Amino acid sequence: MTGGRQFRRDAFSLWLEAPLVIAMRCHEMGFAALTGSTQNTAEMTKMVTEKMAATAESVVAANFAVAKAMMTAASPSATARAVSEAAIKPYGKRVRRNVKRLTAKKR
Repeated sequence: MTGGRQFRRDAFSLWLEAPLVIAMRCHEMGFAALTGSTQNTAEMTKMVTEKMAATAESVVAANFAVAKAMMTAASPSATARAVSEAAIKPYGKRVRRNVKRLTAKKR
């Protein structure tokens, strides 16, 4: 995908699908609390570790985008766009994967 479309897709994922993922996970935790069963520790662990991995990937990607912009003498607006796209991409990718995975569990 071209940069603009990918950025819009990632931003849309965060805007619409991230709350859906949060709701599905809260539902699972609430159901576990009401029934007295143990929570799915694998899901809780995944929830935390994926955020740490996404943050690290985002920081690295943003730094590479800044370095590339400096080496090519890109305009400030092009630099800001490239850094924004690079920084948001890891989060959007994970949110889309989580929606697919969590909705598939329910079927």
